[in-house]
Amino acid sequence: MKLVVDTNIYSDFAEGLPEVVNILAASDENLFMPSIVLGELSYGFMKGSRRDFNENKLRQIMNQLKMEIITVDEHVARKYAIIYTALVKKGRKIPINDVWIAACCMQAGGTLLTRDKHFELIDHIETVIVKAPPRTHD
Repeated sequence: MKLVVDTNIYSDFAEGLPEVVNILAASDENLFMPSIVLGELSYGFMKGSRRDFNENKLRQIMNQLKMEIITVDEHVARKYAIIYTALVKKGRKIPINDVWIAACCMQAGGTLLTRDKHFELIDHIETVIVKAPPRTHD
């Protein structure tokens, strides 16, 4: 099985949240990251004050987990059209970046690891929804 990592799962792993760390670190599966997730992460890094630190950490984690990038090509674009058309027919929409992430997952033949339940609306991919960790208020 191929596991495709969503943005929130990478963030949870980078923060050391045990449930996600255990899933990814113990996985003997092939791990993939859509290029759209890289874009979302890069945007977040650029907004923050620790850009270099976060970019280096991303590279280290991707190397450590032997994560491969799923790039957007004509095959992914076709999968995007299929998924988006199906969602429109259902009268359901999800964030556009998530349609692209799902298309990457579909192209890779993987299972998407995410916290976002709206991916369950997509019939074309398998998902594993990881329960959001409880957040503490300071």
